[in-house]
Amino acid sequence: MGVLIDDLVTLGTTEPYRMFTSRAEYRLQLREDNADLRLTSIGRQLHLIGDTQWRQFNDKCDAIEAEQCRLQQTFIQAGSVEAAQLKPLLAKPLSREYSLAELLKRPEINYDALNRISPAPLPVAEVVAHQIAIQCKYAGYIERQQQDVDRLHRHEAMTIPSDLDFALIDGLSNEIRQKLQEIKPTNLARAGRIPGVTPAALSILLIYLKKRELISRLPATANG
Repeated sequence: MGVLIDDLVTLGTTEPYRMFTSRAEYRLQLREDNADLRLTSIGRQLHLIGDTQWRQFNDKCDAIEAEQCRLQQTFIQAGSVEAAQLKPLLAKPLSREYSLAELLKRPEINYDALNRISPAPLPVAEVVAHQIAIQCKYAGYIERQQQDVDRLHRHEAMTIPSDLDFALIDGLSNEIRQKLQEIKPTNLARAGRIPGVTPAALSILLIYLKKRELISRLPATANG
């Protein structure tokens, strides 16, 4: 819904609108399971969240943080009783000490199985366990995407030369090349507002521009 509204308000449309998952910027982070974690604080500032809901939200956040700390600070030793209980779930036995958080990243281990072997001191709500498992298993992918977000934000003002031939940039689809060639955005921020130009395409364009800039400096560096 947010992608649809943003597209129609800021980009407009020249054809019957179609809602694609791929239109969502950084959809690894914009998930339905973490909508409350992303938006409840904003809703509170806008006086849309009452005291009871706000208290429930904070209790959930505290529970997630506490259980994440436990998983990171609790270890299973190779050769221990817990390691033997894990053995049927693993492709190969543990060869060293692992934290519970490291073990939960493995695709063959889910939170319930891990909690049966090394249980939390207090019962963990299902919604809390679900969120912890998602964040843990996809942590690497989410971190890399956040790095992409930060990098693009740092370079939004990067100038795109008016004589740039977008056909020379490998990795861009023909449709995106055509749009960039027709509109000729002056910087990355403007390129990002062109309908159909995805964050992945912007990353490719950024890398190309940085390489182009580096090459242009090489003769001056050599002479210096």
